[in-house]
Amino acid sequence: MIHYPSAAEPAGRSFGDEEAAALAEVLASGKLNFTVGGTQTPALENEFAALLGIDHAVACSSGTAAVHLAVGAVDPAPGDEIITTPLTDFGTVIPILAQNAVPVFADLDPATGLLDPSSVESLISERTRAIVAVHLFGAAAPVDELRDIADCRGITLIEDCAQAYLTALPDGRLAGTVGHVGCFSLQQYKHITCGDGGLAVSADPELAAAMRLFADKGWPRATGERTHLSFGMNYRMTELQAAVARAQLAKLLTVVADRRRTARRLADALRPLAGIRVPAGLDRHAVWLFPVVLDVDAAGADNQAYAKALAAEGVPVTAGYLDQPVYGYPALAQRRLYGGSGFPFTSPPARVEFRYGPGLCPQAERLIDRTLLVLQWNEAYTDADVDAIAAAFVRVHARLRG
Repeated sequence: MIHYPSAAEPAGRSFGDEEAAALAEVLASGKLNFTVGGTQTPALENEFAALLGIDHAVACSSGTAAVHLAVGAVDPAPGDEIITTPLTDFGTVIPILAQNAVPVFADLDPATGLLDPSSVESLISERTRAIVAVHLFGAAAPVDELRDIADCRGITLIEDCAQAYLTALPDGRLAGTVGHVGCFSLQQYKHITCGDGGLAVSADPELAAAMRLFADKGWPRATGERTHLSFGMNYRMTELQAAVARAQLAKLLTVVADRRRTARRLADALRPLAGIRVPAGLDRHAVWLFPVVLDVDAAGADNQAYAKALAAEGVPVTAGYLDQPVYGYPALAQRRLYGGSGFPFTSPPARVEFRYGPGLCPQAERLIDRTLLVLQWNEAYTDADVDAIAAAFVRVHARLRG
């Protein structure tokens, strides 16, 4: 069987002499944190903001931390609500819980797995403070519509761009620049990495200032005071992380271009297959993963059968992306928070008692259980790798359709 490059091994990462030299430079400086005069972290912030064409970037310790900066800047009261997707990493939801807010899960577009704006709008209440939209797998979420909804209702739109470096809207604007805040991850499996790290961006100077305070214990270091103006975490990025991230950032355009090129090749091969829906707009897609949505009747089987058959052919694939929607995890479904108190899902502080269970988001559940396949993707895939995946898919498709 073919061995496909993975982000967990050197063959699937873009590391080189540049990262090693950057680390050596930081060690030689003796300054491993920007708080003692390190220059790598502010340089990374400036370079990333320039890449996105946005005014402010705040570096932090992880992608989850980046979302937490955004939620912390919104500053919800206990029991306030934040609407998000049930098809995402738990890192999208942890910051909501950490700020004692209630995650409210909107349903999805069954063709893409992205938030359905009409579902989002139907869930807005007098306690809603924000929407967290995820650019799932690198596809652009409907952030223009969501921004209109947010502005109309006076709430904040946060973009979770952990999987969406250089994802573009049809008019060319980049993911992370449409909402009030955009949040990015530098975790091991992302397009570029420093092991772990995050970046939050905004065009709003007040939000950016609030996020910078939240990342550093509410400490206004620029004033020289030893005081804490607001609640915050220690989410500072180290100079070692920032140095590696800067070297990686210089390679981002190539990484995304390579992923897009090979993804187009696979899409062209799979598009003629009955019941197989491949991603649209791959020239604007970041292709963190390559999703396929099945028309089960036309394709001849569901995602579980396809995943099992493709895996037997050596293809790196999973059915559904998650085993269940986020709201099915025991932390939420069994309310395993704050000593079993159920806080903040209880009323008070919530406006009603919140409970999570099956049937909450039918389209999301169907995607996970029946229709969504996710192929691992990597910038190091060769044309031969892609052709082997396509050939395996053609064989499996013919067999499952009988």
